[in-house]
Amino acid sequence: MKSSATHLLLIESDPADAKVIKDALHDDSAAFVVEWVKSLAEALEYLANNPIEVVLLDLALPDGKGLGAFDKVIAAAPDALILVLSSASDDELRRAAMERGAHDYFAKGHIDAHWLPRALNYILERKESRSALSESEERFQVMSDASPLGIFLSDAQGDCIYTNAAYHTISGQSLAETLGTNWKAAIHPDDREEAVKEWHAAVNKREPFLAEVRFVRSDNTMVWTRLNAAAINNNANQKAQGYVQIVEDISDRKAMETILRVSEDALFDQQERAQVTLNSIGDAVLTTNLGGKISYLNRTAETMTGWPLKEALGLSLEEVFTVIDADSRQTPPNPVRRALKANKTVKLPSNCLLVRRDGTEIPIEDSIAPIRNRLGAISGAVIVFHDVSEARAMAKKILHMAQHDVLTGLANRTLLTERLTRALGLAKRKQKKIGLLFIDIDNFKHINDSRGHAVGDRLLQIIARRLESVVRITDTVCRQGGDEFVVLLTEIEHSEDAAHVAEKMIAAFAAPQKIHEQSIAVTLSIGISLYPKDGSDVDALFQRADNAMYRAKVCGRNNYQFYSSGVDTPLITTADSGSRPQANTSS
Repeated sequence: MKSSATHLLLIESDPADAKVIKDALHDDSAAFVVEWVKSLAEALEYLANNPIEVVLLDLALPDGKGLGAFDKVIAAAPDALILVLSSASDDELRRAAMERGAHDYFAKGHIDAHWLPRALNYILERKESRSALSESEERFQVMSDASPLGIFLSDAQGDCIYTNAAYHTISGQSLAETLGTNWKAAIHPDDREEAVKEWHAAVNKREPFLAEVRFVRSDNTMVWTRLNAAAINNNANQKAQGYVQIVEDISDRKAMETILRVSEDALFDQQERAQVTLNSIGDAVLTTNLGGKISYLNRTAETMTGWPLKEALGLSLEEVFTVIDADSRQTPPNPVRRALKANKTVKLPSNCLLVRRDGTEIPIEDSIAPIRNRLGAISGAVIVFHDVSEARAMAKKILHMAQHDVLTGLANRTLLTERLTRALGLAKRKQKKIGLLFIDIDNFKHINDSRGHAVGDRLLQIIARRLESVVRITDTVCRQGGDEFVVLLTEIEHSEDAAHVAEKMIAAFAAPQKIHEQSIAVTLSIGISLYPKDGSDVDALFQRADNAMYRAKVCGRNNYQFYSSGVDTPLITTADSGSRPQANTSS
C-alpha cells in the first residue's frame, strides 16, 4: 500500500461499465483517485498535461479501437502501468496488447468490486518488486566494475552475457562488442585448440578451469592472460546454467619467464640486470639444479616460502617449496621431476597450497619449466608461482553473489531451484514429503514508503534472520525479490509439519519490531504447496504455493493456506485464533 493515493485514468465510453469500476475503487482508504474520460481524444489530452500511474483502457472506444488505441496511449504515458479492458472473447487482442507492453487485462462484464482493488494493489506491488531487482543488478555491476580482475559471465554454451570494465581494458573490446561472443573468441588461434581441450576436460571432471593463453585485442596486439573459470550450477545433476571466468593480465610475468628460459651462461653474464628485474616483479621465482637442489630464490619467493636465499641454497626442493592439495592434504608428485621428465612446461594440480616455513598456508598457481644451457642441454628447472588468494576470493565472491541476495544474504531463486530439484530426487527415493512456503510481508510497501527505504531494508534483514531461526539447518530460506520469501522444507513426514513451521513464523512476529526507535507491526501471508500431493516438479510447486499465498491475502492476511485445487473459498488460518489454526489440507 502506498502512503499517498494512486492516480488512475479510466478510459471507458460506457457509463455503466465506468460506474462499476469507479464504485469498486472507491472506499474509505482513498487508495485510488480515479479520473474518467469517455474517448481516446480526451485521454490523450489529459495524459499530455497530467502525470498518471495507472491506466485502465477500453479497447473498444468510439474514436479508437484495438491495438491502434493502445499504441497511442502507451506512447503518451510510457511510464504508466497500463491494463486493458476487453470483452471475454477477445483473447487474441488481449495477448497482442500484452506483447506490446500491457501489464495485465480485465474482461468486461466480469469485473468484481471485491477483487478489482486487490488485484490492482497486487500488480502495483509486483511492479515495485521488479524495480527493486533491477536496482540490485545495477549494484552488482558497480561492484564488478571496481574489480581489478576481468570478469566474463557466460551462459551454458559459453556465450557472453556480461563483462566488466577490467575485461574491456584487457581485451580492448567494449561491452557491446563482447555480448553474445563465445569465451574462446578472444584467444589467439595458436592457443585456442589446447584451451578448448582443457576446458572440456575440466567441465567433464567438474573441476575449475585454469589456463594461460594469449588474447588478441581489438587493435590486433597481444596480451598474455590467466583464465580461471567455474560453473554456476542450478540443479541436482550439476548441469551448468552458466560460467564465471576471471581474467588476469599476466604479460609482465610471461616476459620474465622468457628471460628465465635463457641458458645458465647467459644468466651469469647478465646476473645483475636479471637480479634487479626478478626482484622487481610480483611473482615468486625459484630455480633448482638437475638434482632438485635449490639454486636461487628471488625476494618474492623468499617472502612466500619464509626461507632466505642464503639458508635455502643447496636444500632439496621439498624442504623449501612444500606444497599440498587443499582437499586431500596430500603432497603432489615432485613438479621439477615431472618437468624434466616431460621436457616441457608443466603445472601443479589446481587447488594447491604452499606451506610456508612457519606453517601458514597460501593458495598458489605455478608453472615449472626446464632450464637449458647455451648448448640446449637441460641444466635445471625454474618454478614461477604466485599467490592466488585474491583471484580465488573474487571468484568465490562472484559465485556467491550469483546465488545469494545482496541485502539479506539469503539464497536467491537460482540457488533455491537447485536445492529444490535435488530435494525432489531424494524425496522420491526415500518416499518423503517436501513443503514449499511462499511468504509475502503484508503491507510492506506502505511501511517502505511511510518509514523510508533504510527502515524497509533493515526490516527485510530482521525478517530474514527470524525466518532462518524457525527452520532446520537442512532447510533453505530464500528471498525471491521485493518483500517475497520462499522456504524449502526437506524430508517432512506430514503436512502438519509444514503447518507448524508456518505457525511459528507468524508467531515470531506477534510483537511489533523496533527499528530506529520506531515500532512496526509485521504480519505474514503464507501459501504452502506439498510434494507429491500438489506437484512433482519445481514450477508446479512454486506456482501452487504462490496461488495459496494469494488466497491467504484475500482471506485477511496474517494467515497461511495450503494449496487446494478444489476449494474456491479457503478457510482462514490466522495467528490470532485461540487454538492451533486448522488449514485446509485435504487436497
